[in-house]
Amino acid sequence: MAAFSKIPQNCYEIGHTWNPSCVQSTVDVARSALEVSFKIYAPLYLIAAILRRRKKDYYFKRLLPEILRSTSFLTANGGLYIFFFCILRKLLGGFYSWSAGFGSALPASYIAIRLERKSRRGLLTIYMTNLATETLFRMAVTRGIVKPIKHGEVLLFCITASLFMFFFRTKDGLKGFAFSALKFIIGKEEIPTHAAVTEYVHTRPLERTAAVETQESPASAERLSSRRKTVVAYTRELLESICKHGPRHRCCKHYQDNCFSYCVKGFVRMFSVGYLIQCCLRMPSAFRQMFWKPSRLPSLFYNKENFQLGAFLGSFVSIYKGTSCLLRWMRDIDDELHALVAGFLAGISMLFYKSTSISMYLFSKLVETLYFKGIEAGWFPYFPHADTVIYAISTAICFQAAVMEVQNLRPTYWKFLLRLTKGRFALMNRQLLDVFGTQASRDFKGFVPKLDPRYTTVPTSTMLPQGDPIQLG
Repeated sequence: MAAFSKIPQNCYEIGHTWNPSCVQSTVDVARSALEVSFKIYAPLYLIAAILRRRKKDYYFKRLLPEILRSTSFLTANGGLYIFFFCILRKLLGGFYSWSAGFGSALPASYIAIRLERKSRRGLLTIYMTNLATETLFRMAVTRGIVKPIKHGEVLLFCITASLFMFFFRTKDGLKGFAFSALKFIIGKEEIPTHAAVTEYVHTRPLERTAAVETQESPASAERLSSRRKTVVAYTRELLESICKHGPRHRCCKHYQDNCFSYCVKGFVRMFSVGYLIQCCLRMPSAFRQMFWKPSRLPSLFYNKENFQLGAFLGSFVSIYKGTSCLLRWMRDIDDELHALVAGFLAGISMLFYKSTSISMYLFSKLVETLYFKGIEAGWFPYFPHADTVIYAISTAICFQAAVMEVQNLRPTYWKFLLRLTKGRFALMNRQLLDVFGTQASRDFKGFVPKLDPRYTTVPTSTMLPQGDPIQLG
């Protein structure tokens, strides 16, 4: 029954322990959130504008308002949480297990997401839903409600990849960014509607080459034949010959390669992409260390994670293409259902780069895709502002974990909350919250804030002498 009990301490004793004033504490969190969020969004929007090749009008008229709007969203999310934290305590006369986290974050998150641009609400909702789902799963495991499955994230990714690849193969199955991303990863050869275009593109250069050759003069032909070929040219011709001469099923659309070289090229290409992505992600931290520890710079290129991500992406593509070719040879047709089998088997590649975050995010995107397809088919109703409601609930779940059981929250998100509040989230008096049975103080090494007795309702053993200043942390 501890979960339904109430503790009588005020919001200073539980929450904003660095300052007894509710108003000043709200201002403190909002100020730190404003500073951190501006540092996040300013370079993010600037880099995005450069990559999208925005015109000058965007930089002068739209860039700053968009940065400020996203900054205000994140600032409001942090500041309003403390505001409702204090309001609920005054209304309820104490704290219940749900009020310090979920209850305070729910209205704060709903108001905050309404300040953000509509074009970004969907992406934020998907991210927070993914995070909340993972958090709820960890909570259930901690309570013994469910048992974790070995390589469960790999199995989830296999199922998700199977359905995504099926939609990718079907007409109008995927649209927008999802279709473009899979087209870049897998290649347009696996799109059935691409067959006619491929044949046309494949035959046209041969016809043009033949026409040019008939018009060339004998003198130019002699000059070309007498020109000595380099080692690079010989190597290129050899590789092209190996790629073109080999088994290729009549239903396969990779006209420039046989089935074997088609799979090998796919692996090499996406291995390189994954390797470079991981190098770029590690580059900022590597350059910061370069000045005082230059010996660590080579680790940027030889890091284990670089090869793991490359192996994951490369093997995913090669397994998918290889399975698709094999099924075409076995069944003598090119069927969209092949994508279900090929996608599932390709998902096993996540064993090289296990990531619960990737699996959960893609699963959330799949659920979103299925839901909107259900709306188009008339199977599901459309709920206006559903994204804002889902975001608010998901964020409230994550805040509940951050307050009551941080051990079940994704570590990267906890670090983000600490950064956003400049460490204030860790100053909550979680030892008093242990009565609810969630081991709230487990990861805080017995931390107890020093409180000013003039503003406390229940005497504790960690009081500051009257007149002593209250310091953050």
